[in-house]
Amino acid sequence: MNRSIQLNPNDTFNAFLLFFIIHGAQIGVGLHGFQRVVYEGAKHDAWISVILAGVATHVIVFFMIKILQIYGSNDLYGIHQNIFGKWIGNFFNTIYILYCSTAFFTVLINYIEVVQTWVFPNVGTWFLTATLLLIVIYTFTGGLRVIVGVTFFSIVLSIWLFPMLAFPMKYIESRNLLPVLEADIGGILHSMRSMTFTIIGFEIIYIIYPFVKDKLNAKKYIHLGLFVTTLFYLIIILISLTYFSGQQLTKTIWPTLSLFSIVQLPFIERIEYFVVCFWMLIILPNLCLFVWSAFRGFKRMVNISANKFIWIFTFILFMISLTIKTRTQINTFNDYFNQVAFYIVFVYPIILYVIAKIKNKVKSHKGQME
Repeated sequence: MNRSIQLNPNDTFNAFLLFFIIHGAQIGVGLHGFQRVVYEGAKHDAWISVILAGVATHVIVFFMIKILQIYGSNDLYGIHQNIFGKWIGNFFNTIYILYCSTAFFTVLINYIEVVQTWVFPNVGTWFLTATLLLIVIYTFTGGLRVIVGVTFFSIVLSIWLFPMLAFPMKYIESRNLLPVLEADIGGILHSMRSMTFTIIGFEIIYIIYPFVKDKLNAKKYIHLGLFVTTLFYLIIILISLTYFSGQQLTKTIWPTLSLFSIVQLPFIERIEYFVVCFWMLIILPNLCLFVWSAFRGFKRMVNISANKFIWIFTFILFMISLTIKTRTQINTFNDYFNQVAFYIVFVYPIILYVIAKIKNKVKSHKGQME
């Protein structure tokens, strides 16, 4: 069964852009408050959990690329149909579409909560959600290359945020990191798993890989993007662990935004307000890549145009978003999504690779027998 994608040359892009896609897909709302979640398990050894989570992404990407190389110009949805057949393959495709849709929704509601808490507490959820969804619709209808372009500029235009971390570094206390390895291995691994929601996004490789022109160079740019993301999160967690006390870190919901709140510039009085608003440009690639991934899978099963899909998709999620009203509901939703995402992103690729290898060996053995 040949399920290869018929590529439009206007949708393909150069491999070096994978660096920006992977890095842009991983940096999102999880950056605001991952320190508190990671600290709960590993305490001041949380930085070790961040490194291990980063190493895990490289390992999983290795299996992802191997699967994609086996099936050539195909994405995960076509691979499912090739391995499991039409009906079972579409069942797995439906699960992945739901995952991408849930990831989109999780990013959306978390960012809206941050905006309401820090900047516009009196603005209704429906208005902020509708505004952000309209921007997503406008970007999505431009096609894949527009989404990739937005991701590129999102990274380039947000570089100025990194030097701002020099302000809290004036008040760090390096002794907060000692003694090293005081946490047990269970706590470190638990915190590593807690990084799932923060570090996901790289699974977009499954869907976007066939659209890369020079696939021979894809691997190095993907791993470079993962490395830079891990390094970025490592710097953030080290600053947070040495700036906040343990008690402060457990009670601070968004430590990264709190770090920005001490920045003092002569032309901006409250820079964290500006950062929260600017963050929309950073999460826009997250949203667009997830909805584009969901569309690619949905189109495999239903003949639907991109314009019709995005309007139906955003309307449904807009209505669902109106039912999420409290911080407790968002936290519960995040916890459930984190658990599901761990298995889909970090466990399933290994299982799928093993199944693909076994099926290929059986198929080649039958070919030799004939």
